[in-house]
Amino acid sequence: MSLTYKHTLAASYTGYITQAVVNNLIPLLFVTFSKQFDISLVQISFLIVMNFSVQIAVDIAAAAFVDRLGFKRGAVIAHICAAAGLIGLGIFPFVINPPIIGIIISVVLSAVGGGLCEVIISPVVESLPLENKAANMSILHSFYCWGQMAVVLLSTLYFTLLGTESWRFLPMLWAVLPALNAVLFSVVPIYPLCEPEEKMSILTLASSPAFLLFFLLMFCAGAAELAMSQWASYFAEQGLMVSKTVGDLLGPCAFAFTMGLSRVLFSKLEKRCDLKTMLAISSGMCIASYLLASLSPWSVPALLGCALCGMSVGLMWPGVTSLAAAKYRRGGGSMFAMLAIGGDIGCSFGPWLVGIISNSAGRLQTGLLFAIIFPMVMLIGCLKLRKRI
Repeated sequence: MSLTYKHTLAASYTGYITQAVVNNLIPLLFVTFSKQFDISLVQISFLIVMNFSVQIAVDIAAAAFVDRLGFKRGAVIAHICAAAGLIGLGIFPFVINPPIIGIIISVVLSAVGGGLCEVIISPVVESLPLENKAANMSILHSFYCWGQMAVVLLSTLYFTLLGTESWRFLPMLWAVLPALNAVLFSVVPIYPLCEPEEKMSILTLASSPAFLLFFLLMFCAGAAELAMSQWASYFAEQGLMVSKTVGDLLGPCAFAFTMGLSRVLFSKLEKRCDLKTMLAISSGMCIASYLLASLSPWSVPALLGCALCGMSVGLMWPGVTSLAAAKYRRGGGSMFAMLAIGGDIGCSFGPWLVGIISNSAGRLQTGLLFAIIFPMVMLIGCLKLRKRI
């Protein structure tokens, strides 16, 4: 069978599901880790920071070598690392003492895979012969959301049938997905993003005021999204005192659904909407969602705020990426790596800030209230973006 760009697109969609597994499986186990291994909120915050810190390090390294490494080779390596980390998560904590070290090793391996996926897959799709680049980028990123939902729903089913005490086998099962996709990426066609001699240098990009604004917006997008999604399960289960099953379904699952829905809706309305205006509206909606989740004294409105947050942040990451790709068409893989650096710094800093403040205050809602700073800066940046570009 002759493989075409459609198979490349399918592999890219699966790659974003893989990234969703890497980023969202472990948060579902936070309470389990806390009880089984006596891990504190500060240590849990460290796991989040470690995940995205490694991804940031990979992003930084990739900015220099991704175009020389090649997208195909990088994609294969990314999925092998992700699979290794997931398999290790079910083994290392039980053979390494203290268990937190084994968890950290697994997180590092998975994060290398997740970081490379973030850097490589977006430019792979950007290079494909597709119309409506912004719409297709939004659809691509929606698969992260469907992957996040799959992680929550299938993992919840697993816990319901086998119990949380059997959690160690769950990441091993999820490892099958990146392992198979590594094989698929090794055979699908990969297209060049731009000719090597045409590519802009990293220094040229970094010295551009418009690109620095894009970098800031990516930071805010990552922080606003992950500050809520990484703590959604814990927020529902511990802060609102509902069961783990209900917490996972109404917390991270609802967040992922509304985020994916917003990305699909934009892909359908892309020609009739101004992307910069939509980003500003999304930022305002995000501010409202954080206020609702953190200040409501009742569980139902608070969970509604969590779901609304997913809807509001859905457009942020792919929207900023599309605007930057349209302005810097000769940015190459390095540009996507630098945008990923900004986004992953936000992904690390946002949940860390929530965890630290919540630990000091004794309640997660206080940390979420402080996280409102990210959509506020995003809104200001979007308004500046409308004037500059």
